[in-house]
Amino acid sequence: MEIRNRFENSTAVVTVSGRMDALTAPQYQEQLNALIDGGTIAVVVDFDALEYISSAGLRGILATAKALKAKGGEVCFANVRGTVREVFDMSGFGSIFRMHDSLAAALAGNN
Repeated sequence: MEIRNRFENSTAVVTVSGRMDALTAPQYQEQLNALIDGGTIAVVVDFDALEYISSAGLRGILATAKALKAKGGEVCFANVRGTVREVFDMSGFGSIFRMHDSLAAALAGNN
């Protein structure tokens, strides 16, 4: 898994590619927690290049979303497609989190 961070205005854009599973989910949590600890409260996660997510990945997403909420922040997701979208929908995450069809839409909805 590869994670890249950048900022658009005050929103962190986190691009995740590859596989988010038991081996890589801790890396996601660590990077998101570092952003949150640094004062970031608006996060858009772009899953355009994410090929696979496991239950461990979902737990990582939930943990960082709770950490953001505790600081008065929020996370939303862009480009959740294919099998990753199926996992989100089957787990109920599709109804818990705001999801957008594009990064531009996510950024517009987060400002």
